[in-house]
Amino acid sequence: MKHLRLPVMLAAGSLALTACAGVGNKDAGGGNADSGSAGSTPTGTLNIMGFSGEDEVAQSRITAFKAAFPGVTVKNNKGDFDAQQFLTAVSSGNPPDVVYMPRNLIGTYAAKGAIQPLDDCIKNSGIDTTQYRDAAMNEVRLKDKTYGIPEFYNVEVNLISGKSLASAGVPVSDIQTTDWDRLEATAKKLYVAKNGRPARIGYDPKMPDFFPLWAMANGAELVKSGGAPNLNDPKAVEALQYTIKLINDQGGWSNFKTFRDTFDIFGAKNQFTKDQLAAFPIENWYVNVLLDARANGLQLQSTPFTDRKGQPISMIGGSAWVVPKGSKNAEAACQWAKTVTSADTWMKAAEARMQTVAKDKSFFTGLFTGNKTADDQIKAKYLKPTGDAGFDAAIKNYYDILDKAKALNPSAAGAEIDAAWKSAVAKALAGSATPQAALDQAQAEAKAAFDKASQG
Repeated sequence: MKHLRLPVMLAAGSLALTACAGVGNKDAGGGNADSGSAGSTPTGTLNIMGFSGEDEVAQSRITAFKAAFPGVTVKNNKGDFDAQQFLTAVSSGNPPDVVYMPRNLIGTYAAKGAIQPLDDCIKNSGIDTTQYRDAAMNEVRLKDKTYGIPEFYNVEVNLISGKSLASAGVPVSDIQTTDWDRLEATAKKLYVAKNGRPARIGYDPKMPDFFPLWAMANGAELVKSGGAPNLNDPKAVEALQYTIKLINDQGGWSNFKTFRDTFDIFGAKNQFTKDQLAAFPIENWYVNVLLDARANGLQLQSTPFTDRKGQPISMIGGSAWVVPKGSKNAEAACQWAKTVTSADTWMKAAEARMQTVAKDKSFFTGLFTGNKTADDQIKAKYLKPTGDAGFDAAIKNYYDILDKAKALNPSAAGAEIDAAWKSAVAKALAGSATPQAALDQAQAEAKAAFDKASQG
């Protein structure tokens, strides 16, 4: 989502990662710190990092924790997770108490000892981990220990501009990812150029961010069970070659990206309403963003993203709450993670969202929490027909994929693997290396990082 700074920060923070391996209440080899004793009530100050906490969903959950634990003073240093800031704080011996970070980074920080296992926290505080979706829980585990409490669950489907399809005479069924040759032909038909440059993108594969999704669609597993990288799998190479070809058909990467960067993606007059884009895969949170665009003629349509066998698939994204080594109030941190991700608290968040919906005279587009129990309860109580068939179809597609979505396997070199494939895809898109050469180099770098982490 908003973690584009990470690959840059990772190299700068590598020394800090090594330095912080011994920091904490117990050894970095996996011992639990005192993360919540049975029956205890936390007090003191709780310092939070990485949690913006601006909207009504976040604010309602902060309020719920304060009501449950009035003896705790919450200090939330607003802002997205910053690897450099986090690593510096841990290595200096003055870390925050609880951190909100992307789940795909947890393996690296766990292996280096920057964060501590939460198994005692889970046991002593009575956190029912069966309430969370299995795919999200898998992301926060390493070597049979649990290092995070997951929240939010981002999945992808194709969102489509009905106006663009109508102007080109293309049926919605042609926006599919099963038959790649057919998708390429559809993208060409929908593509519009002006003076040799893109004026409308027919189908945006959302590169570089969605490379793992396309690799998975082609049957590649970028991270093997056990955490070893597999970035130059022939099927991953083929997926990268295909998406680059798709982009080259629509003006080439330089023109494509330059045009795409002009999109007002969060605005009421966005790329759909201005007929700048016909279709792309995008996460579930974007449906809520599109609500304001209805007043500007948005005709939203949707199809599932499928693999080449026709089965709906999705990569998942999201964050988790972790407790750094050296946390001065691990007990409060544990109760925070439990409280803000519980089904009861998520229901309060949904109620707050419904108040916003009523105020805006809009409709509810779903709340995808990572807590399956909460998702089911929220859907049953609040999700109603919207009166807009396109939005109804999109919301249904997102809910339908929740239990089928997968994440990359957790790895002790998760952050390094993430940085390696992103660098490789950037090189291939720019034409400075072939997809094969770029992914071969990425695999070598990621494998070296994994081997080193596995020896630690």
